[in-house]
Amino acid sequence: MFNTQKEYKRLTTARTETYRNMRGATRTYVRVPGDSGLPNELPYQRVSVTGIHVTGVPLEDLIRSASQLVHALDLRRHYLEISAQSFSNVANKYLISHGVPERTLPQSYLSTDQDQTFLRLGSDTAERYMQLTTCSSEQLVCPHPTTMFSPQRSHMDLPAGTMAVIKREDNQKISIESHDGQELLLPGVHLDPWACPMPPDRQYTCRWRHGVVRVYRSEADADAHRPLRYRFISFKQYVEDMNRLSDMMADGPLKSFCYRRLSYLSSKFKMHVLLNELHELALQKAVPHRDFYNVRKVDTHIHAASCMNQKHLLRFIKRTLRQNAHEVVTVQAGVPKTLKSVFEDMQLDAYDLNVDILDVHADRNTFHRFDRFNAKYNPVGESRLREVFLKTDNHMNGTYFARIIKEVMVDLQENKYTYAEPRISIYCKNKNEWSKLATWALRNDVHSPHVRWLVQVPRLYDIYRINKLLRNFQEFLDNLFDPLFQVSVDPSSNPELHKFLTHVIGFDSVDDESKPENPNLHEHTKTPELWDDEENPPYAYYLYYMYANLVMLNQLRKEQGLNTFVLRPHCGEAGPATHLSAAFLLAENISHGLMLRKVPVLQYMYYLSQIFIAMSPLSNNSLFLRYHRNPLPDYFARGLRVTLSTDDPLQFHYTKMKQYWLGSEYTRAGPEGNDITRTNVPDVRVSYRHETLLGELDNIFKAAT
Repeated sequence: MFNTQKEYKRLTTARTETYRNMRGATRTYVRVPGDSGLPNELPYQRVSVTGIHVTGVPLEDLIRSASQLVHALDLRRHYLEISAQSFSNVANKYLISHGVPERTLPQSYLSTDQDQTFLRLGSDTAERYMQLTTCSSEQLVCPHPTTMFSPQRSHMDLPAGTMAVIKREDNQKISIESHDGQELLLPGVHLDPWACPMPPDRQYTCRWRHGVVRVYRSEADADAHRPLRYRFISFKQYVEDMNRLSDMMADGPLKSFCYRRLSYLSSKFKMHVLLNELHELALQKAVPHRDFYNVRKVDTHIHAASCMNQKHLLRFIKRTLRQNAHEVVTVQAGVPKTLKSVFEDMQLDAYDLNVDILDVHADRNTFHRFDRFNAKYNPVGESRLREVFLKTDNHMNGTYFARIIKEVMVDLQENKYTYAEPRISIYCKNKNEWSKLATWALRNDVHSPHVRWLVQVPRLYDIYRINKLLRNFQEFLDNLFDPLFQVSVDPSSNPELHKFLTHVIGFDSVDDESKPENPNLHEHTKTPELWDDEENPPYAYYLYYMYANLVMLNQLRKEQGLNTFVLRPHCGEAGPATHLSAAFLLAENISHGLMLRKVPVLQYMYYLSQIFIAMSPLSNNSLFLRYHRNPLPDYFARGLRVTLSTDDPLQFHYTKMKQYWLGSEYTRAGPEGNDITRTNVPDVRVSYRHETLLGELDNIFKAAT
């Protein structure tokens, strides 16, 4: 068989090498329930990969890629920690356990253990309480003995000494105390939704320096430039970190690694569904009462000016025209105009109006035409009707807009299980906008336990500059932040704004991302006081100065025991990838995120960081991406934290649950934090997502260290 001894030896050597490679080769197994040997493992069919090269890339590429990804996670943690925004607990534990220490903020205020105090309330009591109050916090705090209570808080760590003011049906205000966590509600009374503590005036001095507010203890300290030791990140450091992310996005081995891992996650999810779909369905059916329609859902991306549907707006306009035809709604050329005369000028009456004439539906003509899409906010194509019905600051002081918003709130409350976080605009034309908005909300009593506000800031500096409303970008920032710092230092200086801010949870940055811009920043970019061009600053420039001033504002409000704010911008709907890089560093979560589909490195970073992405496929279908090409199903399969949102129900026809209703262990990761009787999500699906994330982080951190 063998002509020489040498040929026989060659064959046996090759066979030995083959056996050795087979023993160490990467293999995929389907493990039956209970096969892992772990004592508390949830039983379901698992897919596991063993052997060498489990990541599918050479070892040197794995080590290099892992080191860069760990560095990116640490950057994000640092930015969010300083700004009092939330960072993934799972990723944070990995960073700490692998020698990347957590940077802690000084505790200059008293915090309370909220989780345990809330658990002393029964679920029925808690539900009744939430239905009768407005709470903008992420936690519900029961007061300690001798502590009064106020429902308005956005921050988790609240100081003692807050007061609750309730109203009897005869409008007589009284105060009550709770000593044992029992029900706060009394027959015939309800909590005043605008009641909140009024901290004393700190008498601090605030001054601008290179586009960022600095806080001083006194005027003398300000003159000597001795600011309070509030932490912030300089623009120079921000530019350096953005350049690091840009280098990562362009790194060939890292792009290959991230693309392979994302492909693996998609395939693994398909296998999981194939093996466990019937099991998950059986678990859902075994839970009485709960289904998709009666678990609590929050629309995390919706605009107040278009939160009603077309038919609702049509009926409201017709009803208002019939009932208030002779009410003066505007002034033109010094002449008062009634609602009836406004419609007569358009040669319309209540009978003529229909949905087609209203013309607020976004159709194929708005695709890649943001200007036409914005025009759809004008009923019947008339900006006068938008001014009358959909503005908070008009001749009617926003009366009609308040009425229709309150009708939407009633619909939400009747639905019981649906909540919303609508965006309301601050345009930054002048400093009075904040006071007018707060006055509109309080005097029209625009509130609901199902609604928390986000403030959206349109990036329209260039238009204001061209029209000579502003001299430079610094004035834009002045109009946005000066009133907030003033009322945070001394809440009594503007009580209405102080009360309104307890219902605000964050800020959004909005406009057309497809506008041409120079996305590359450098450390010598003009500071805001020197930016007097008619050209609009880049997206990343806007976002940094919003973030930097929110950092200072949040530290000041923490010191005062007030709620803090998060940054949740529109991002990645169009435009360059630098928008998503900026949001990765600065924002707690984003809306849209369509462009992640083109940047595998950032998409994988968003997955590892578990950043929420509020997606709106119907909105995207009319603007930038057709429905069948929307990446939401791919993001969902890979494990990105996507939520469905409506964006603009007026134009198009998260689901993040309220944490109060997720169960007593909601802060725990994996199936231990899930209660299927509340969420309608099977433990099997939660366990799969958690174990898959841990597997990815294990691969990265083991290689990096």
